[in-house]
Amino acid sequence: AYKIAVELPGVEEKDIGVTVDDGVVTIKGEKTASREEQGETWYFSERQYGSFARSFRLPPDADESGVSADLKDGVLTITVAKKAPDPAPKGKTIPIGKG
Repeated sequence: AYKIAVELPGVEEKDIGVTVDDGVVTIKGEKTASREEQGETWYFSERQYGSFARSFRLPPDADESGVSADLKDGVLTITVAKKAPDPAPKGKTIPIGKG
């Protein structure tokens, strides 16, 4: 199998999309973060937003129907199965005719 690992710290699973189309795996997502702090005489608010997309062309022996994704500890791991190899072509005996 082929494995693709992408570090996505702080991105939730619901904000990530993985698609496979015509031999290309595409990862899209959006990271949002907000922080608020307050003191007796002050108030601080910060928001960060950003979207991302990354595509990977699969090799010819990749099986598009055998793709899975797993998110653990901020790392998205995509596993792509390989197609079973074609059996080696069998030789053919050619009879020699009398000419």
